[in-house]
Amino acid sequence: MDLRSDTVTHPSQDMIETASSAPLGDDVMGEDPTVVKLEMLMADKFGKEKGLFVPTGTMANLVALMSHCDKAGRAPEIITGALSHINLYEGGNASSLGGIHTRQINEDAYSAELNEDDLLDCIRHGIDDHWPTTSLLCLENSHNMGGGVALDKEYMDRMGSLAKKHGIKIHVDGARIFNSAIAQDISVMDLCENVNSVSVCLSKGLGAPLGSVLVGGNEFIRVAKAARKRCGGGMRQAGIVASMGLFALNNNIERLADDHERAKKIGCALKEMDCFIPRDGKIDTNIVYFALPENTLLSREEFEKVLNLDYNIKLGGGYSRKKMFRIVTHMDVDNEDTDRTIEAIHNVLRSKC
Repeated sequence: MDLRSDTVTHPSQDMIETASSAPLGDDVMGEDPTVVKLEMLMADKFGKEKGLFVPTGTMANLVALMSHCDKAGRAPEIITGALSHINLYEGGNASSLGGIHTRQINEDAYSAELNEDDLLDCIRHGIDDHWPTTSLLCLENSHNMGGGVALDKEYMDRMGSLAKKHGIKIHVDGARIFNSAIAQDISVMDLCENVNSVSVCLSKGLGAPLGSVLVGGNEFIRVAKAARKRCGGGMRQAGIVASMGLFALNNNIERLADDHERAKKIGCALKEMDCFIPRDGKIDTNIVYFALPENTLLSREEFEKVLNLDYNIKLGGGYSRKKMFRIVTHMDVDNEDTDRTIEAIHNVLRSKC
């Protein structure tokens, strides 16, 4: 059982059979009907004008940044959270590939929100020769390193108003945006009503093997398609994998609620074992971060090794000063797996406390 991420899922047989009969064309020429259908469906779900299919979530974010900053004039700058995926886990590509300066703000430890006063202090336009030009604010929803936090509509709308007032755009890294929406019983269209673009990953909780869709306005997507080409993301008969994304959208969104319930059950059990859970144990979606009890004699490495070798359970370790572990529930984890995980962790901790 692999709990390291929701990216480890394998496509179902039904998903594979769907791919085998997908109508195909050349997507670089805009002629793959399955890709076009996927892009249109995703754009409709978010109430945006158009979509763009790309191979990965990292490329989707980079293409968005490059497109929003395309006409920034002097050196462009984006504002993002210090713990955001864009800042931590995308290879520094905003600067190294996009030529974009990144300014980070610390997120609130409980809500994963960016403080409005901090944001206002960071927005810079071309008044001073020493400054780059702030072009974009990036949000992440749900917020991975915040603990799978689902940012609510009130906050998203407030950030949208702030950005509009100060002449900047908002891009949402929505790798798990459907998790956030399902957790809050709200549509992604309403949740993202006042942002300019959203990147949506198909290979996390939705269970497709690869691919992301970037949605936004017509002109933005036109520029983004050119940026995708510069990043090497132009694909040909991409309908094979796009069809799997369509299958995921049509079949695997509502079931995300099951992943959330299983994550909450694991988190509650870990808290009863005296593990530390951030946010006072509150879990919004399918991600659980935890630290071992203070009285344990196990090292982080020993804990991971025993779980893997004795119980065949993998989880992520080494987060937050190497003390925290991460469990991510997904469609390949059922109720029996959840109970087995809880029992295994309990047995390992009990043997070393």
